[in-house]
Amino acid sequence: MTDQLTSHTDIENFVTRWQASGAAERANYVSFLNELCDLLDVPRPDVTTTDDERDAYVFERTVTFQNPDGTTSAGRIDLYKRGCFVLEAKQRRSRGTRGWDVAMQAARGQAERYVRALPASEGNPPFLVVVDVGYSFELYSDFSRAGKTYVPFPDARTHRLRLDELTSAEVRERLRAVWTDPLALDPSRRSARVTREVAGQLASLARILEESGHGAERVANFLMRAIFAKR
Repeated sequence: MTDQLTSHTDIENFVTRWQASGAAERANYVSFLNELCDLLDVPRPDVTTTDDERDAYVFERTVTFQNPDGTTSAGRIDLYKRGCFVLEAKQRRSRGTRGWDVAMQAARGQAERYVRALPASEGNPPFLVVVDVGYSFELYSDFSRAGKTYVPFPDARTHRLRLDELTSAEVRERLRAVWTDPLALDPSRRSARVTREVAGQLASLARILEESGHGAERVANFLMRAIFAKR
């Protein structure tokens, strides 16, 4: 099912079904995320095994926390996709309150702990995703993949996506990219791509002007004025 074939009715049914769900995080989050994957036309997570190296895209991925007192403890990532994201799921009763904001920030902190607990061989994912089942998604990115500073993506005003915003093709594409090609969302890569495209266009223009009989120096001066001219 491609996005073009995802009907408005399918999306509305998904939103309505999950907005009505209760605050039963552990009972609901796997079904919610599996159905979200179907809606986004991305594969559902694989079956979890006993081999962490094989568990590249699974629910309940195990990690080991190194505690300050020298002991270790086990943790489980709600949903993990290697090279893409760590996802922490919650389902809260009161939303839009100070308590809710605190709980969601705590969930973000937990996701960051999971990143730090991943084996070095895994590499750090570029995204954290914090989900309130049936209500919202919050995206945080670190395209350096240092795993130290995850910031709201694309910015602090729009990093939180409400469930009903899934009716927007742009929102679905953003989430699909988080699942399938997260580095394509890196603004620096987009800027570099635009720069290359502009450079290519300028080169084509220069060639056309020179073939029309204009001298190379005159063409270069013209292009420099065009590039740096004040609007």
